[in-house]
Amino acid sequence: MRAMKNIMIGKSGGAALLAALAMMAGLGGCIKNDLPFPRIPQNILSLAAEGESRAAAIDADKYMATVYLEETVDIRNVTFTEFTYTEGATVDPDLLEGAYDLSAPLIVKLSRYQDYSWVVQAEQEIERYLTVAGQIGETVIDAVGHRVLVRVPDTADLAHLELTSIKLGPEGLTTMMPDLMPGPLDLSRPLMVDVTCFGRTDTWGIYAEKSALLVSTSQVDAWSQVIWAYGQGPADVQNTFRYRRADSEEWIDLPAGEVTQPAGQGAFSVCIPHLEPLTEYVVQAVSGLNLGNEVKVTTGATPVLPDGSFDDWWLDGKVWCPWAQDGVQFWDTGNTGAATLGESNVQSSDDTPPGISGRSTKCETRFVGIAGIGKLAAGSIYSGKFVKVDGTNGILAFGREWTERPTRLRGYMKYHTAPIDYVSAEWSHLKERPDSCHIYVALTDWPEPYEIRTNPKTRQLFNPDSPEVIAYGELVVGTETPWQEFEIELKYRSTSRVPRFIQITSAASKYGDYFTGGTGACLWVDDYELLYDY
Repeated sequence: MRAMKNIMIGKSGGAALLAALAMMAGLGGCIKNDLPFPRIPQNILSLAAEGESRAAAIDADKYMATVYLEETVDIRNVTFTEFTYTEGATVDPDLLEGAYDLSAPLIVKLSRYQDYSWVVQAEQEIERYLTVAGQIGETVIDAVGHRVLVRVPDTADLAHLELTSIKLGPEGLTTMMPDLMPGPLDLSRPLMVDVTCFGRTDTWGIYAEKSALLVSTSQVDAWSQVIWAYGQGPADVQNTFRYRRADSEEWIDLPAGEVTQPAGQGAFSVCIPHLEPLTEYVVQAVSGLNLGNEVKVTTGATPVLPDGSFDDWWLDGKVWCPWAQDGVQFWDTGNTGAATLGESNVQSSDDTPPGISGRSTKCETRFVGIAGIGKLAAGSIYSGKFVKVDGTNGILAFGREWTERPTRLRGYMKYHTAPIDYVSAEWSHLKERPDSCHIYVALTDWPEPYEIRTNPKTRQLFNPDSPEVIAYGELVVGTETPWQEFEIELKYRSTSRVPRFIQITSAASKYGDYFTGGTGACLWVDDYELLYDY
């Protein structure tokens, strides 16, 4: 028989113990669980709607998603075709159920431990115009206030204007009462028109205003070696510009053939190339013998792209860094992440373009891991900084400060493709196809470097269609390519917006951010420079 131990408690000790137990029992009813629930942001991962004009923009930092709609879509009756979000979250409302009014922002709540309120909004550009013969400048159309203002010369008869074109709503879906075409237009007093679309009617006011100034220089945007000029003048003649250095009295007349002026419109513009940087110029609009106001501007600088030769590298432990050890960093790679499970897959190379000495950059796509556990790492070099590792994913800060406006990126590239052997779910159809490299350049006005996250649960990647992108250009190559020079032209959305950052990325696998690519695909790049002229 197993011996048992007897624990003897004296009277006083027993009373004390009972009292302590009673106190603990009493306190137990007051103890609260103050451990916080984990904060796991719940994100919209993809969004698409019927009648999109381009892919939706998703900003996980601002909890905002924007869909871009064609003008023929009823913005108050939008149907979504794709809506995915963080696994495990609950959603209210489910955008795949029913149709939604996006004439105002829609709040979508994603919940898991906490609520995360996302703003889903729509942007829709509807082409609207109204022109009359002989008008001055461009018609002013206020879509919110439902007002149209057209300017005509002092000598015009407002009661007998010739209407040459009109469109105040979506093509093929809009009716007007009265129907103004064809026939003369009486704008001696405001004309009210009922415009009906999608079963809804708005009343528009059409106004005319006489102008003593026949031609005007309305806007001049000075870049580094280029000036963009905009003017307002008679719609029925070919208008132009002239310019001069501010320290010279000699005007240079621009041929009318270089000026862009849509038929029947009084707005016109021109690009003036081959200018000197950091130089003051005067620009003036011209219409026949009539001269507009003079506008004085100063061109910008032509800064050199830092470390564009890719000659300077140093080894920080296992991580190869694309800048001088004691220098200022401009470029970075994903080597910090790749080196956690293997070696740096972006390194300096002695393989350079013919006639060019020094070093180049070699970006290689390879599987990094141990005993088959890991993932595909697509080699890339970019302007920015690798911030930290997120599990087996990366967080990057995209962009370096840049306020000038280049026209092109020039450089050298060489590419060895490979069959795509690793794919994510969204790119599974690319399996076994030849991989493609991707080089792109963008100018943005992000308030700060843009955070890139490759983790599928919180993914946030660069979107060239984002409203913060001022200019963009790219090169995609999917075949075996020996060393060759390339130029990427930047396509600007605005000539007046001033950038804050420049983003240049060169990747061995175009879809590497989705862990999709071909093992062994290699991209070599060298001698990058920015050009500022056309």
